Amino acid sequence: MCSSDLFQLESPGMRQLIQMLEPDRFEDLMALVALYRPGLLSLDQHVEYAARKHGRRQVTYPHPALEEVLRDTYGIIVYQEQVMQVAVRLAGYTMGQADTLRKVMGKKVRKDLIPHRKTFIEGAVGNGIDAKRAEEIFELIVPFADYGFNASHACAYAYIAYQTAYLKAHHPVEYMAAMLTSVKDDKDRKPYYLNACRQMDIEVLPPDVNGSELDFAPVGDGSRRIRYGLSAVRNVGSGVVLGILEARRTKGAFESFADFCRKVDPLALQKRVLESLIYAGAFDSLGYARRALLENQEKVSGPIVAERRSEAAGQFSLFGGDDGVVAVDDSSLAGEEFERSMLLRLEKDVLGSYVTDHPLLAIQAALAALTTCPVPDAVDLGDGDQAVLAGIVSGIQRKFTREGEPYVIFRLEDLTGGIAVIAFPEMFRRAGALIDDDAVLLVTGRIDHRGRETQIRAADIRVPDVAGIPKGPPPALVVHLRPSDCTPAAIGRLKEVLAANPGSSPVRVRFAAETGEVPLEVGAFSVDAAAGLLAEIQGLFGPGRARLEPVGPPS
Repeated sequence: MCSSDLFQLESPGMRQLIQMLEPDRFEDLMALVALYRPGLLSLDQHVEYAARKHGRRQVTYPHPALEEVLRDTYGIIVYQEQVMQVAVRLAGYTMGQADTLRKVMGKKVRKDLIPHRKTFIEGAVGNGIDAKRAEEIFELIVPFADYGFNASHACAYAYIAYQTAYLKAHHPVEYMAAMLTSVKDDKDRKPYYLNACRQMDIEVLPPDVNGSELDFAPVGDGSRRIRYGLSAVRNVGSGVVLGILEARRTKGAFESFADFCRKVDPLALQKRVLESLIYAGAFDSLGYARRALLENQEKVSGPIVAERRSEAAGQFSLFGGDDGVVAVDDSSLAGEEFERSMLLRLEKDVLGSYVTDHPLLAIQAALAALTTCPVPDAVDLGDGDQAVLAGIVSGIQRKFTREGEPYVIFRLEDLTGGIAVIAFPEMFRRAGALIDDDAVLLVTGRIDHRGRETQIRAADIRVPDVAGIPKGPPPALVVHLRPSDCTPAAIGRLKEVLAANPGSSPVRVRFAAETGEVPLEVGAFSVDAAAGLLAEIQGLFGPGRARLEPVGPPS
């Protein structure tokens, strides 16, 4: 089961750590959420923990006196409570002093630890520990000032993670319906979970006036289907939705558009509400084409709204039959449907995501061979890292620099989410003609985390040549190494990371020699070349040192 939508376990890097660690006990889940924090990651302690757990490295302790404290975490300091015990056992801290040390770490300011260095080392020396060894042990504590978990916090997180994993494994439809409801107004996260449903073979159906509830909900017939909630339709507020649901409950299912107009609260008959429901496909099950219904709905809703206003005012209809009900001609709603591309665009406008179909589904394998990662995974790359992303253009904003030069910001969305792309004047001059709503583009650029949201600063924009990508073979993972990288320890860590991520992508390691790049043999590996693995390798060797490329003859 993939952990991509589980509490605390969904980031690419965390998924890679899970594959490396292979947790088989609750304590491993606690360690997972504690290890995947900046301080311990900076020391590669997550890699070390996994290697020790599986016997690839020997379990050692910073000092024999710490074996009892660190036995459960394979000799590695993982939690703040262990830091406190280290200070007490080695440096003679009282528990009160150790708690003060914990509070200092909680401020996440390294310089605040400086006064404790002297106290710790002097206390350890007083207990017969070599000064150099005492300083080395204190250096294991310093990263906790960047971010370190306490065990109780890790336990609570791990417990919730386990609960969400259980629900996903045993009640997948209900779980994913709840997840979609939690992100129904989030333009970035909703596509991610819609795609997760596709991967789990769960069908997400568009809204329906007779089948939808307020929020996303299982269809209820035992199938692997979820129905879109009416409250997720733009311009249709919760009050209107509750009125529709109440009318359906008390007056029965809607048999036609006219029947809907007669049964629901008049607030639901506002033009903007009806148009949004039509665009979303909420009347499809009644047999109407969306375009025809949109163009002709006022022929039915208008007279009925007028009739109901008259009734509310105590007036008798002059146009009704013997029963006083306005006669409407349902055949006036017949007609043609939108072209497929327009239908999907309008649907996305009101639902925030493609639901009935997605323009990228047919070419997703080809795009994967051209890109370095799915769009949402780019936020986990470092500032300034290079990425190649592909997706559909939307939300174009045309702007001008202080010098009056035009540039553009737009949103690039793939099947799993979106990211802001900024094309500065030079890039806009070269590729501006390609940037249009619903265009499918390939963007190469560098990640920028400096603003309120992550962006990619485009260095190249082009239309992807999906026809030229061979179908079938997965892309190769290419790792670029410099002379300074090629230490036994670094190559050993690389091999461990590759071995912990088995898959179908071949690995090519290239060494930057004076005469140019030459292949370097590190062993035969095939890996799952997800963004988390790229981020892991770039964490070892630096930004831009790992990428994907289409498979061709080995170089």
